Amino acid sequence: MNSVWQQLTLVNLPLRQWSESSYLHHIIGWLRTWRQGSWLMRWADYLAAGLVAIVFGLAPFVSTGVVGVLLLACAGFWLLLTLTDEGEIGTGITPLHLLVLLYWGVATVATAVSPVRSAALEGWIKLTLYLLFFALMARVLRSSRFRSTLILVYLVAAAIVSVVGLRQWFFGASALATWVDPESSLAGTTRVYSFLGNPNLLAAYLLPATIFSAAAFFAWRNWLPKLLALTLWVVNSACLVLTFSRGGWIGYVAGSFVLLMLLVHWLTVRFPRFWRIWTLPIVLGVTALLVAVAVITVEPLRERVASIFVGREDSSNNFRINVWMAVIEMIKDRPWLGIGPGNDAFNRIYPRYQQPGYTALSAYSVVLEIAVETGLIGVACFLWLLLVAFSQAWQRIQQLRKLGSREGFWLMAAVANMVGMLAHGLVDTVWYRPQVSTLWWLTIALIASYYSLVPLSQTPTEAYSANKSELSAQ
Repeated sequence: MNSVWQQLTLVNLPLRQWSESSYLHHIIGWLRTWRQGSWLMRWADYLAAGLVAIVFGLAPFVSTGVVGVLLLACAGFWLLLTLTDEGEIGTGITPLHLLVLLYWGVATVATAVSPVRSAALEGWIKLTLYLLFFALMARVLRSSRFRSTLILVYLVAAAIVSVVGLRQWFFGASALATWVDPESSLAGTTRVYSFLGNPNLLAAYLLPATIFSAAAFFAWRNWLPKLLALTLWVVNSACLVLTFSRGGWIGYVAGSFVLLMLLVHWLTVRFPRFWRIWTLPIVLGVTALLVAVAVITVEPLRERVASIFVGREDSSNNFRINVWMAVIEMIKDRPWLGIGPGNDAFNRIYPRYQQPGYTALSAYSVVLEIAVETGLIGVACFLWLLLVAFSQAWQRIQQLRKLGSREGFWLMAAVANMVGMLAHGLVDTVWYRPQVSTLWWLTIALIASYYSLVPLSQTPTEAYSANKSELSAQ
């Protein structure tokens, strides 16, 4: 049984041997000689980190077209780095890379057989840019210095976005769309949207910021950086709550809960036996009590939470349910490979299935969106990717916990972010917007950057020494 699990999670995959016997062996490093004579490429890693930093620094403030151009630049630079790579073949490839490549292959076939091939091709190009951005980040984030710097860039950008959002709450902001049921008592409530133009999108963008800033409190040394991290957490959390995005709240609670559990697991390793046993139940009880008190005592929060459970009586719920029913019919007609990736393909096909008056730009559920775009094969591949990501993250957290390395806090944040974004994604698809999609692939790349080539078959002493040397080199 254990062997089957290891094979399913690709624990002992011989990546180095595979890469040396694959066609990639003849492509990687093809222009290595040119790079040795190039002055600019001496700074290749810094240039790559700079490109990624520009994406996260500008994403919430510029148009999607500009973000697309930046992603294209990142994709081109990743290709240049790959062709001129001086490292050992296979050292940068992880099981997550292979599963991302597999998903891209499924999306490519889905595009080829799509009934709206030209529209699906546009979505395929966008998906390809995101996946190449993941590949570049997975390379850059292997450096602990770049890892911390890029997270800080995102947190600073998110802080600016949050401050503007809080200003809208205190001084008012005109709603750019009907975001609250007009028959609800919250119809006049301000839902902040900052630079993102949509409160649900803002909540999805800020969700990773709340998790990363909480992790930064433990990862950053000295009290001044810790105070900064605490301030960022308060500002980002407050702004996220004031979006009144129910999906954002669900994601925030789910992600924060996972991070809290991982922190308890991490910190109690040196606690006395009593506290190792009872810390988790105590933390769970206090957390549940605080959430319950907040929901009961704060009327807007109470009414917004209650609207989640009223079914079709809430107009937003009713809208989503009608869209989901239509999307399920789309999946039934093309169950295996779907209609092809991208919102353009969706917009071409959905009107044939929609119920009158329920126009939609997406499936309003990530799982349904993946199923309608790449079919059940794509869903299976995506779930496999999640399984391997969580499995490898947990193994690496255990290793870093034994080493007492602060880098483990970023990895725990990545896991919590994945859970939070997936929870939000069950009822919305704002994470397909570039401001959010880049953050999703940041979390996947962050986990991939911690991948160790040390086989699990090594003895604990050998594994400890190998990992200690690896962390010292970062």
